[in-house]
Amino acid sequence: MDAIEVTLLREVLAGTEWLRETRRFAGALRRSAVTHGGGLLLVGTDAYEPWHLAAHLDEEAARCGLPELRPTLVRHRVPPGAPDRLAAGLDRLSAAAREGTLLVVAPQGGPPPGDGLLERVADVRRGGATVLALEGAGTGPRLAPLAHEVLSLPSAAEPDLDAVQHLISAAAGEEAPRGQRFLDRLSRLAEQLLAPPPHRW
Repeated sequence: MDAIEVTLLREVLAGTEWLRETRRFAGALRRSAVTHGGGLLLVGTDAYEPWHLAAHLDEEAARCGLPELRPTLVRHRVPPGAPDRLAAGLDRLSAAAREGTLLVVAPQGGPPPGDGLLERVADVRRGGATVLALEGAGTGPRLAPLAHEVLSLPSAAEPDLDAVQHLISAAAGEEAPRGQRFLDRLSRLAEQLLAPPPHRW
């Protein structure tokens, strides 16, 4: 998916909660990475490595001149002879900077994050890093409570995980217009005020 396709996808999703949520999540990712001067770590589950998102964040970092968005892909298994840029194993999480950022991706339909990964994520958070989670349906209830920011995909996600990763990486490279965060909060408040009251039995 290239920039034109991302633009078309945004047009299709214009005005939807999905577009607002991916922008909110991407904004949190960008703010944390820039505020902490980089140190962005990206990790998937034992069965899924988020190569796709790593590549697009790397492209966005170069395109918008924000090296802080360039992630280090943390791998569950590092093959012998892997180049340095692909040789960060799970031990790298133990050495996460106190003011770093960790993005965990757990896709829908796959095995949920294992105990070992969840324990490391909890340690990273206790160490002072910012934790973000992009999770699909069926990943279990244990990852979200460890994250400062969560973007969850329902089981019948439209768009799917690949498309959402494109939206996140593209939005992370964009500077939010002045006042945009206030307008987003105002929009969410208006939606809550206009929603019908909950039924009481």
